[in-house]
Formats: sequence, structure tokens, C-alpha cells
Amino acid sequence: MTIDIGILAFPDLEELDAIGPWEVLTWASKQERADMSVAMVGSAGREITCAKGLKIVTDYTIDDHPAFDVILVPGGQGTRPIFKDGGPEIDWIRRVAPSCTWVTSVCTGALLLQRAGILDGKKATTHWRSIDLLRDAGGVEVMDDVRYVVDGNVVTSAGVSAGIDMALWLLGAWYDPAFARFVQKGIEYFPAPPYSAET
Repeated sequence: MTIDIGILAFPDLEELDAIGPWEVLTWASKQERADMSVAMVGSAGREITCAKGLKIVTDYTIDDHPAFDVILVPGGQGTRPIFKDGGPEIDWIRRVAPSCTWVTSVCTGALLLQRAGILDGKKATTHWRSIDLLRDAGGVEVMDDVRYVVDGNVVTSAGVSAGIDMALWLLGAWYDPAFARFVQKGIEYFPAPPYSAET
């Protein structure tokens, strides 16, 4: 089973929203068992500057990429103007998503899926600070205090690091949980933060 994955990159995206899942999925793609490819797709040319200054040189742009089985839409401050005013990213999601096996988002990437109509009638989540924004946008049942939500072929995850959890879940769905655990061990993802957040 070949799985071709495209991660959307746009100005001011949150770095880990894209790079966390990219690490999980590319690490998996190097294993003999997995027949996968992972590509970054730029919406504003080949070089994208992220929210904190990281520059990504993408593999493709939204105008010149191959077909994908999976798309992943990250979040970050760059989603706000796109969510408010639309843009080529929304057009791209609407064009590409219908032919995908899976459509996924991290953090406020869910806002772009909502704007594109992908979340109509579905359950979803986003970064905790944007829960109300997504809920007020309408058409979606927004879930609080969860790391990721699966509804049909759409998977949305909460903020930033939650995209790693989502990517591991996807590996378990595509292959099996044992392979996902193997990748998790490979990247040494065993969260044990030294300071617990106040709740």
C-alpha cells in the first residue's frame, strides 16, 4: 500500500504543527515495511517563513504537486487571515481533499478545513485558545480537551505537539498499532514534562 502525503506550508505557520508530524511520518517512511512519501507543499512559492522564523524550502507548490492520498494542514498565526478572508490555501483544500483518503489538521489548521467546508457535520478539535473561534464558525461539533478527533476520514488534532499523537494514530490505522509503537520508540516520544501545566 503506497501512501503519498502532502503537508501544506504557508507563511507564519506554527513550526511544530508541520515538523512534528513530518518527523513521525518520514521516520516511518524509512522503514522497510512502510511504502510512504511525505512532501511539503508551499502556498506562497517554494520558500516559506514560519511563525518563529524557520524557513522551509518546500518540495512543491500548490500548483505543481503530484496526487496525494493524505493532506495535512498545520495551524499557527498564518491561519487567521486565511480563515477570515480566504485565499489560495482554501481553494487548494477544496480542490485536493475530495480525492484524498485522509484529510488531517493540526491546531488551527482546523479553521482552514472549516472554511473549506471539510468539517461540515463533523466532530473536530483545535488549539484550546481557538476552540470558541471554531465553534462560532458553525457547522462542526467541536470537542474540548482531547488530543485528536477522528470522524470518518477527517482527523483533527489539538495544538502544536498534538500533531505528533495524531500522526502516530494514523500509522496505527494504516499499518497496525505495533508499527506505530515501533516508530514512537524510534523517535523516543515518551512525554514526561518536568513541570505539569496548571489545570
